[in-house]
Amino acid sequence: MNGFVCLNKPQGMTSFLAVAKTRRIFGEKKAGHSGTLDPMATGVLLIALGKATRFLPLLEDHEKRYRATFQLGVTTDTLDATGTVLSRRAVTSTRAQVEAALPQFRGEIQQLPPMYSALQKDGVRLYTLARQGIEVEREPRAVTIRQLELTAANEAENCYEIEVACSAGTYIRSLISDLGEALGTGAVMTALCRTQANGCTLDGCFTLEELQARRDAGTLQEAVLPVDALLPKRAIRVTEAQAKRFSNGGALALDRLRDATTAGIACVYAPDGQFLGAGEVDLPSGELKVKKVF
Repeated sequence: MNGFVCLNKPQGMTSFLAVAKTRRIFGEKKAGHSGTLDPMATGVLLIALGKATRFLPLLEDHEKRYRATFQLGVTTDTLDATGTVLSRRAVTSTRAQVEAALPQFRGEIQQLPPMYSALQKDGVRLYTLARQGIEVEREPRAVTIRQLELTAANEAENCYEIEVACSAGTYIRSLISDLGEALGTGAVMTALCRTQANGCTLDGCFTLEELQARRDAGTLQEAVLPVDALLPKRAIRVTEAQAKRFSNGGALALDRLRDATTAGIACVYAPDGQFLGAGEVDLPSGELKVKKVF
């Protein structure tokens, strides 16, 4: 099967293992995902099967949404509840004070990637170094927080819940840690659920158990989204001769194409509507260049 599957990743499982289990259910040799979730996190993990893997870099929607809970007064080395406690501080912050601290984290902000992350330093994963007790210098990165709202609060337990809409590459653990420091108490993430990624929402996701049940019932194909379903909506239809050339990796002249007057990525279709792949309208060269062939 070639296409995308929206998986509701279970807690306590790595994204790598979730992809492996999904691949085995579908009987596919090749599979990948669009963005790692930490083992403690749940929610949307978009998985590409078969030929869909080559289209992962072209996915259109890179905004992600999360629901996270955190506790004030505690910090850990991993910035979440799975790590070793580094400090405990008295908490005097109220719900109103937490809400008042949120605006400074909206918009474009600088964020320092955590040591316990999959980023690499000189070819080595940061979490590998962190587990060896090694901390290296990291450069702050610009991320965009489009929405940050407090959705629940338990002042007695110093526990809170937020909803976040953010750009790709944002670490919610770091956001919560920075929020805790701004309040003067420290904070640690206690749970995380990704509710949207690459245009897929949690409501449209399947659990591993549901996918296995569909396999047993012979309805597994119904859980697969076509490759072009999550790619840019712009479509260019070509002739039979152009379809053959495009499928063989050949660029097409823009002056012989309709709907190819603005630059950017587009899905390319044969006269019968068959998806051929993704092309890029390159106005300076006057060509529709091949990005990926299906």
